[in-house]
Parts: sequence; C-alpha cells; structure tokens
Amino acid sequence: MIISRTPYRVSFFGGGTDYPAWYRQHGGAVLAASIDKYCYLTCRHLPPFFEHRIRVVYRQIETCTSVDEITHPVVREALRSLRIDRGVEIHHDGDLPARSGMGSSSAFTVGLLHALHALRGEMPTKHQLAKEAIHLEQNVLGETVGSQDQTVAAHGGLRHIRFQTDGEIEVSPLVLPAGRIAELKSNLMLVYTGIVRTAADVAESYVPGIESRRRQLRIMKEMVDEAIEILTGGVNLIAFGELLHEAWLAKRSLSPEVSNADVDGLYETALAAGAIGGKLTGAGGGGFLLLFVPPERRASVVEALSGCIHVPFEFEPAGSQIIFYEPGTDYEAADRARGQRRRQFKELVRSTRPTEAA
Repeated sequence: MIISRTPYRVSFFGGGTDYPAWYRQHGGAVLAASIDKYCYLTCRHLPPFFEHRIRVVYRQIETCTSVDEITHPVVREALRSLRIDRGVEIHHDGDLPARSGMGSSSAFTVGLLHALHALRGEMPTKHQLAKEAIHLEQNVLGETVGSQDQTVAAHGGLRHIRFQTDGEIEVSPLVLPAGRIAELKSNLMLVYTGIVRTAADVAESYVPGIESRRRQLRIMKEMVDEAIEILTGGVNLIAFGELLHEAWLAKRSLSPEVSNADVDGLYETALAAGAIGGKLTGAGGGGFLLLFVPPERRASVVEALSGCIHVPFEFEPAGSQIIFYEPGTDYEAADRARGQRRRQFKELVRSTRPTEAA
C-alpha cells in the first residue's frame, strides 16, 4: 500500500505567464505557495482474486480489465507512461472540491505519479515529478493548462518560479523571516464562492490569442518582482494587498470568462467590508477567492460573505510526499518463484531416479 499526499496551492501573482504558449516566447514568472489542504492518492497492487485487473475510485468507480478501458484520462495515461503492467487499485480523496482554482487537477496528477513511482520502488525528484506531470497534462492529454500548478504541487513552499523561453523552469524559495510570513498569513483569507468551473475551459477563452494580450501579461509578470520587493523590503503589507487588486483587474481584462457577475458581486462586497484586494485563485470563472484583509477587519468580511465558506489555512513547506509505504505481496513474483521451485524439484527427481541399467 502506498499513500501520497500532495498540497493544493494559492497563486498570488504572474498567473497566465506560465502557459507555454506565452513563456516559450517571452518568459514568465509566478509567485505562489502551497497550503495545508491536500490531495491523497492510495495505490496498491491488486491481488489476483478478482475478475477485474484495475480499480479506480474517485467521484466514480471504474473496474477494468485493461488500461485502455480506463475512462479517467490522467489515470489511464499515467499507468501507460510508467508501464504499470500488473493489477492495480487507486483511490482518490481531497480536502477541497475539484474545479475550484486551487490546482487540484495538477495535484492529482503529481500525487498519482508520485504514488505509482513508489509502487515501482522508485523515488523521483521534485523536479522530475513536476516535469512528468506537465508533460502528461500538456503534451499527452493536450490540455490548455499552465505549468505553475504542477511545479508548486511537487516542490511545495512559498516559491518564486521562473519560466524560461527554452522550456526550463527555475524554482526558488522566497526566504522570509518567520515573523514576516506570519504577518502575510494573518492578512489572507480564503473563501469558497461555490461556483464550479473547469480551468481549461476558461483558459481556452484567452490562451489561443495570448499574443494579443501582451500588455496585460507583461504587467502581470512585472508584478511578481514588485510583490517580492514588498515582502522582502519590510514595507507595510497593505501594499501587497493593493497590488493583488491591481493584478486582479489586469487578469479580468484577459477575457470576459475570467470573472462574472456573481464573482464581481462577492468581490465588491468583500472590499466594502474591509478587504484591501484579492483575486480568484485559478484561471478564473469561480472557485476560491483569495482576499487580503487586515486582521482587525476579518470579522466584518466573514460576516459580509456569510453565504460563502471561509477556509482557514496555513502555508506548507514540503510539497508532494509519500506518507505511507508498504509494498505488499508481489503475487506474480511469488508465482514465478513457485514455478521455479517446481522446475528445480522435478529436475532433482529426474537426476536422482535410478537408471534402467542399474
């Protein structure tokens, strides 16, 4: 039995510049952090006592006799890419809902690859996990997704990520005093809007014509450096909240699909109650609002957004981890060993049997 635990993330600045269609030409940058809300993947080799060889449990339950029959695209292609040819059972559980802008899809991909590698007795690096997840989602499945979610899920922590034009991804920790991190965290609120959407669908509304949005994306990339200067420079963190507001306005201008009347209404309500700024945490359209709210105004914002779910969180430093490892019985290897012993015994009997002449 293998259990992987992979964090979800909040993205502060630079989202949109992490799409390869953009950073392969212009470079990109993101400031994001993993949080203590997780995707759990449980994997084990399936004993040979069932009619099916593969069982996958998520919001649906699939029982299959071959990899080709699997409906879940990530599971199917992950098993193919890692050449898992034995029977396997996979269970998924998550702390937050899917399609909510928290990087849940990529956390699933990273966590699944991590668990399957462990099932094979392998220990991939964080860079390898991120790279394999990006390849699977973007190249194998052809999804319109960026590259920050897989990177943050694999590495964890508060990260400054730079996307190079040659495709390389540089991941650096943002080193801050513990007191500064605590101060930042005390000013942040995460609120679930209840609006479900698919990130790739929102991204499809602006990524194909991303070159025409050059001005907004360059501004959004520059905000990453400005945000880091605020955090490391010791200035009043209100400036960080104000920058979040500017970034949200820039992001909204990418496409009408990024926001809607319901999201705009919630955001305006939060501002009126005391929030300084904020943004949707993913591609847009719904999901979670990340708000910058001074601690003394938090109660009034919670009351004003009483129809939404407030989700307390902490930053987490570790990224995807294997939290339980017990390989279990290799039934096929045991069958091969038994077969070998039988052949050796038969050979021994033949060699010790008296000859006809004797």
